[in-house]
Amino acid sequence: MAINKTTLSLGLAALLALAGPVAAQVPAEAPPLAITPAALSSAASLAPMLAAARAGKRIVAVGDYGIVLLSDDDGKSFRQAGGVPVASTLTGISFVDDKNGWAVGHSGVIIHTADGGEKWTLQRSDSAVDRPLFSVYFFDAKDGVAVGLWSLILVTDDGGKTWTSVTPPSPPEGGKADRNLFRLFASPQGSLFVAAERGVVLRSDDRGRNWRYLNTGYKGSFWSGLALSDGTLIVAGLRGTVYRSTDDGRSWANVPIGSKSSLTDLVEVGGKVIGVGLDGVQIESADRGANFTWTQRDDRLPMTALVRAGQDGLVRFSKRGVVLSAKNGN
Repeated sequence: MAINKTTLSLGLAALLALAGPVAAQVPAEAPPLAITPAALSSAASLAPMLAAARAGKRIVAVGDYGIVLLSDDDGKSFRQAGGVPVASTLTGISFVDDKNGWAVGHSGVIIHTADGGEKWTLQRSDSAVDRPLFSVYFFDAKDGVAVGLWSLILVTDDGGKTWTSVTPPSPPEGGKADRNLFRLFASPQGSLFVAAERGVVLRSDDRGRNWRYLNTGYKGSFWSGLALSDGTLIVAGLRGTVYRSTDDGRSWANVPIGSKSSLTDLVEVGGKVIGVGLDGVQIESADRGANFTWTQRDDRLPMTALVRAGQDGLVRFSKRGVVLSAKNGN
């Protein structure tokens, strides 16, 4: 698989290129990438995990080697799901209920489960060109959107049986729509947003069919985004950057957090906004993202994903798998 070292630095959004680039287009003479099933591993809980979601009372996490982890006790223990048809790195996941979920990843794969993550079926792959998908979001059991490298946008209205490519408009400064799209998130009103590179947030009000650019004033990459229950929008990413909008994305303000560690995920839980990032950093806000405090683990474990556990708890994931304790060094 060819690597273009001058294309961009995606950090965790490539996700496993913790400080480096992602796969670029495979040369024409290269053979198609093989799609093989994920292998079962006794060390699955130690694999790099890149995204997690709730499936009813269950937690489902995905990551390297096509590994899918399941927990039915709010993260106290995890087991590996069998029946995953791909060994590709999985980078995004979305569930609409306790049964139906989708995950996306490298080789352009999209997989679906109808039983809460126990078994998965392959809905899409692009084995000729490794154009990774980074994020997926489903509004319901039929309408979904997936995004990835070089402004790749796919939409479905039949639960993923068929996927249609959508070309976003040219960016405001002109040129080709080639930004990398890292994280999908939706507002309570149903608008869909994408945290992207070059300081851009994209917005769609028709479930991914049409898009427009929101200018935040930032020039670096946003790796994560979150719409709070009151509609406040927060995006975060490179070098500890956080931007916030309280007017539905019309204007944005930078929120200093006091750390330069890049941020990889955000959640709203227990009336607070919590984020994690590289170097073992965790940020926390009790005022809807207007101000943040930050802490750092002694071991500086790169953290990659968060998911709610129980009413107000959290489960964290990292480059070394499930984080068993929030305490420093554990």
